[in-house]
Amino acid sequence: QVQLVESGGGLAQPGGSLRLSCAASGSIFSISGMGWYRQAPGKQRELVARIISGGSTNYADSVKGRFTISRDNAKNTVYLQMNSLKPEDTAVYYCNADVFLTTTNRRWYWGQGTQVTVSS
Repeated sequence: QVQLVESGGGLAQPGGSLRLSCAASGSIFSISGMGWYRQAPGKQRELVARIISGGSTNYADSVKGRFTISRDNAKNTVYLQMNSLKPEDTAVYYCNADVFLTTTNRRWYWGQGTQVTVSS
C-alpha cells in the first residue's frame, strides 16, 4: 500500500558529506512523522533523526550539529544531510514514516535501507 524508496547512500571519506532521500508513495492520506534510523553490524537499530509534519525535529546526540533532517510535505519526501562524517556513522540507514492511510488507520512503514560507509 505504501512504499518508501531511499537513495543517496554510498562511500564517503571521514569529514565528507552525503545526502539521503526517501520518497513515500501509495495510498497515503497524510504523514505525521518521518525519520531516519540506522543499524551498524552487531548493533541494534537506533534513531538518527526525526521530523514531524509541523517541522519539529529531534536528533541523536551523536549526530547533533553534523546531520540535518528536512522534509518536503508536498512530495512526501524526507532528506538527511550528513556532514562531517565519521567512521562510526557507517551503517545501513533506514527511512521510516508514520502514515495515516485514512483518518483512523495509522501504520509505520520502513524503507529497504541504504548503506552508508565512511572510510578513508
